[in-house]
Amino acid sequence: MTKLKKEKADAAEETPTASGKEKTDKTYEELVANLNAIAQPLATRKLSKKLYKCVKKASKAKKIRRGVKEVQKFIGKGEKGIVLLAGDTLPIEVYCHLPIMCEDNNLPYAYVPSKVDLGASTGSKRPTCVIMIKPHEDYQEAYNECLEEVTNMPKPL
Repeated sequence: MTKLKKEKADAAEETPTASGKEKTDKTYEELVANLNAIAQPLATRKLSKKLYKCVKKASKAKKIRRGVKEVQKFIGKGEKGIVLLAGDTLPIEVYCHLPIMCEDNNLPYAYVPSKVDLGASTGSKRPTCVIMIKPHEDYQEAYNECLEEVTNMPKPL
């Protein structure tokens, strides 16, 4: 290994983002400060953690839909589940039509503060702005708890 390559490799080890791990170390308040204008109803810190855990369980059971195109398609087909939207997605035109589709189809939806955390909860390094959690018997208790809390959240006017 040449000296120049060795120096680049040492520098890459020192920076945490260069290793490929995009895990955010920001607090909930810092994430909330970066939300877009339409991020209502926003999940609380406690509910966000529950939702991320439910997404992780659903991901292991292969019962999630991720991405705007896929979630939009299955909402249109009438599939049931909880829709989670990332509140820090810009531009908002990417997914601003999804809350209206959810309300038309009586689907519960909520915003979580970070698309990086939402993507990481699926076991992926790639951020994602929309996820639909489908019900399944493997994680039914966690799903029902999240469903009840998201349904009881006040909807924007």
